[in-house]
Amino acid sequence: MPAPPLAAVLFDAYGTLFDVYSVGLLAEQLYPGQGDKLAVAWRDKQIDYSRLCSMSGQYTPFWELTRCALRYSAQRLALDLSRADEDRLMNQYRHLSLFPENRDVLSELKSRGIPTGILSNGDPEMLNVAVKSSGLDGLIDLVLSVHATRRYKTDPAAYALGTAALRLPARQVLFVSSNGWDAIGATWFGYTTLWVNRHRLPPEQLATQPTHVGQSLRDVLPLFENHPKRELHELIPPPASRRAADQRADPAGIRDGSDPAGT
Repeated sequence: MPAPPLAAVLFDAYGTLFDVYSVGLLAEQLYPGQGDKLAVAWRDKQIDYSRLCSMSGQYTPFWELTRCALRYSAQRLALDLSRADEDRLMNQYRHLSLFPENRDVLSELKSRGIPTGILSNGDPEMLNVAVKSSGLDGLIDLVLSVHATRRYKTDPAAYALGTAALRLPARQVLFVSSNGWDAIGATWFGYTTLWVNRHRLPPEQLATQPTHVGQSLRDVLPLFENHPKRELHELIPPPASRRAADQRADPAGIRDGSDPAGT
C-alpha cells in the first residue's frame, strides 16, 4: 500500500530556521578570537542542559537554560562575561539570523497552500520574538513550544504537540530538522522526517535513520510536488469541537503519533 501523501510540514527552529551560530559575530566583537568557540560551546551546553533537565524531570524554561549555558561556556573558555555582555548576547539570541534560503522556501510552501508550523524547545516568547524579528510571522501558521508539556525533545510528549495541533497522523506530517538527533527522535515518534544536514555530518549510528536527508531547506519542496492544496482551517476544527474531540479521543492527555484524531 502506498504511503499517504504529506499534508503539512513542521520545522525545528534553532539550527534549522534560525542560525544558532550567528551569535558568534557579536561574540567575536566582545571576545576577539573566541567568538566561534563560544557560539559552539554555548549551543552544545544548551542541548546538554535540556536533556539533563528533561531526563531528570527537572523542567527549566529554555530561556533560563540558554542563559545558564552561556555562563558555563564563558567560564570554560576563561572569558570575563560581564552582566552587560551577558545581556547583549542573550538579546542577540532572540534575533538570530535566518539561513539564506529559508524565506523563499516558506514563501513557496505558503503559495502552494501547505500548512506550516514550528515545533521547538524554545519558550513561547523566545519563538514569537524570533519569528517576528525575522519576518516569518506571515509565513508560519503554527508556533508550538514544548513548554506546554514541560518536556524537551526527544520526549514523545514534545513531538505529540504537532499531531495534536494539526489533527493528522504523524506519517502525514513532514518534520524537518538540521539536528540529527532531533530527526531520529521524530522518526521514532512516527513522523516522516527530513534531516537537513547542513554541515555534512556522518549519519547517527543507530538502527533508525531519517526518512529523507538533504543539505538545505530547499529539499523540502520536492517532497510536496503533488500536494493537494488545503487551507489550515480544513485540518484544524474550531476550538470548541476540537476540545470535545480531544477529550473523547485522549482523556488522559497523552497520545502517540499513530492516530491523533482518535479514529
